[in-house]
Amino acid sequence: MIKTVSQTTIADVFSITSDRIYKIPKYQREYTWGIKEWDALFNDVTENDFGYFLGSYICVNSGSLNGTVLEVIDGQQRFSTITLLLAALYSELAKHKPEMDEDDLSELSNLRNELANKKQKFTAAGGKVTEYSQRLLLQKQNSNDEDYTYILSDNGIITDKHVKPLNFGNRRIAKAYRHFLKLIADEAQEIKTDNPHITDIGALFKIVRKFEAAVLVGIEVDTNKDAYMLFESLNHRGVPLSALDLIKNSLIAQAENSADADNAYEQWKQILKAVGQDDYSVQERFFRQFYNAFRDELNAPYKSADKKYYLGYLATRTTLIDIYEKMIKNDYHTLLENLSEKANKYSIIVNNTDDKYVYTSSLENLARISGAPSYLLLMYLLTNQGNLCLSDENIREIVDALIVFFVRRNLTDIPNTRKLTQLFIDMIGKIKSESGNKIVANIKDMLKSVSAADKTFEEKLRGPIYDENPEATRFVLCNIEAQHQTKEIYSDLWSRDTSNKYVWTIEHILPEGENIPKEWVDMIANGDKAKAIQIRADYVHTIGNLTLTGYNQNLSNMSFEHKKDRKSKDKTKDVGYRNGLFLNQDVVTETKWTVDKITARTDRLVKTLLEMYEW
Repeated sequence: MIKTVSQTTIADVFSITSDRIYKIPKYQREYTWGIKEWDALFNDVTENDFGYFLGSYICVNSGSLNGTVLEVIDGQQRFSTITLLLAALYSELAKHKPEMDEDDLSELSNLRNELANKKQKFTAAGGKVTEYSQRLLLQKQNSNDEDYTYILSDNGIITDKHVKPLNFGNRRIAKAYRHFLKLIADEAQEIKTDNPHITDIGALFKIVRKFEAAVLVGIEVDTNKDAYMLFESLNHRGVPLSALDLIKNSLIAQAENSADADNAYEQWKQILKAVGQDDYSVQERFFRQFYNAFRDELNAPYKSADKKYYLGYLATRTTLIDIYEKMIKNDYHTLLENLSEKANKYSIIVNNTDDKYVYTSSLENLARISGAPSYLLLMYLLTNQGNLCLSDENIREIVDALIVFFVRRNLTDIPNTRKLTQLFIDMIGKIKSESGNKIVANIKDMLKSVSAADKTFEEKLRGPIYDENPEATRFVLCNIEAQHQTKEIYSDLWSRDTSNKYVWTIEHILPEGENIPKEWVDMIANGDKAKAIQIRADYVHTIGNLTLTGYNQNLSNMSFEHKKDRKSKDKTKDVGYRNGLFLNQDVVTETKWTVDKITARTDRLVKTLLEMYEW
C-alpha cells in the first residue's frame, strides 16, 4: 500500500537534482485558499525556527515514466501555495540580477530549478538548447493551471511564453501571487531594520532559505485507491497530543511531587472552561496571549544582565511548550493562580460568561470582525483596570476603536497580520504608566498611526470586496443594516440555524455563477454574452452588488424581478429583496439591474462605510 514515507524539506521535495513532476489531477477541486491561509503559512515559517513542520502530502507513484510524474492526492492547496510563494521570491530576486555576484546568481538559478525542470535538447542543426518546464502542474478548474503557467512564464522561470489569460487578475492564483509579493517586501524590510548591514539581496535570500528548510512529510503510494484509503485513515483515526496536552502533562508531573496533582488538574480544567472548553484554537491562543501580554512581569524572577526575556522573547506555537515548562518548574502554584485570574478576564473578552458589561456588545462585534489579536491588550487592560483608572466606558471606547482598526486592517491588510502581536505588545509597554482617558487617546492614536490611509481603505471598499474578504464584507453589511434597526423592526443578522450556518447570508444581486442566465445577459449587456462575462468579473463582488437575505438558496440565478418578489412556499413571507431590510430599499425600487445601478449603489454604501469607520 505505502511505497515510501519520508520527512523532507521543501528544497528536497523540489530538488534541483531531481526531474520529478508533481501533477494535481484534473478532477481535484480548484485552488481555494485565501488571505487567512496565505498569511498563516507565511507567518508560521518566518516567525519560527528553521525546519518548521508544514504538514504532510500524499502522492500516487504508479511507476510510469520511471516514477518521475507523481499525482498529488492530498496537500494540493499547500503545494500550490508554496510554489506561488517561491515564484514571488524569484520575481523579487530577479530584479536585483545586475547587482548579484557569482554565488547569488547560482542561488537564484537553484531557486528557478526548484520551480522548473531543466533539460538539455539538441536542435535540428545539432546544437544544444536549455529548456525549462514547470515542475508542478495545477488542476484545470477555474483556469488554475493557466494562471500559474503564466506567472512562471512572465517571470522567465519556464521557457515557453504564455500570454496573460483573460481576467487573470480577478482569480485566486493571481491574488495569492500578488499577496506574497507584498508579504515578502514587508518581511525583507523588517529583516533590514533588524540588521542594517544586510542588503536587499541578502534579506530576500534569508527568506528563501527559511522556506527551503521548512519540512513536509511525503507519503507515496501505488494507486489512487491506496491514496484515498490512507487519506481517510489519517483524517479519521487518532488525535495527536497537542501543545496544551504536553504542558498539562508537565504540570501534573511536577505537581505529583507535592501530592497536589488532583488540585492542579481541577484548576487546569477550570482555566480551559473559562476560555472555551470546546475550542482548542481559542485555548492555545489564550496561553500564547497570556505570556505575550505579561511577559515583562513573568520574566521578572529570571532577569539577568545579558537576557531580558529568559523564558522566551515571544510565545509562538513552537516556543509555547518550552516557555511553560520553564515556568512550571520554577513555581507551578503561582503560575496556576495567575492563569486562573487571567482566564476569568479572558472569558469576558471571548463572551464566554453570562455577566454583561457596557462593552459586551462591542466585544461581540470585535469577535465578528476577527479582532482576536487584540485580546492580549484587552486582557492586560481588564486585569489592571483599577490601577489604570479605566472605567467600563473607557473600555468600550477602546473596543470600538479596535473595531474600526480591524475593519480597515482586514480589508486592506495594513498592517500585516504578522505584525499585530508585536503591535499590541508595544501598546501595553506604552500605556503602563498612564491612566484613564489618556490611555484611550493614546491607543486610538497608535491604532490610527499604523492603519491604512483613507484613500487605500476607499479603494478596497470599491473593489471586489466579497472575493477578497467575505467575512469582513458580511460584517460591514450587517453593521450598515444594524444602524437602521429598531426594537419594532429587528432581525438578528448573526443568528444561526441548526447546522450552525448563518440564517441571513450575503446575496449577489447579479449572480456570481459562471453560467449567466440569458435574462441577465440581456439585461446587463444587451444580449452580448462576452460583455456580460466581463461585467460579472468586474462588478459581481463589489459592494454595490451585494445585499443580505435569508433563504439565499431560493434566489440563486433567478431573474431580477423574481429575486425582488420571491415569497416563501406558503406565500406568507417575503424572502426576496422585499424582506424589509434597509439594505434592500434602494434595490426594490429598480426595474432592472445594470452596471450604472451597481456603481451608484457602490458609491452610496462606500460613503456610508467611510463615515462609519473613520478615525
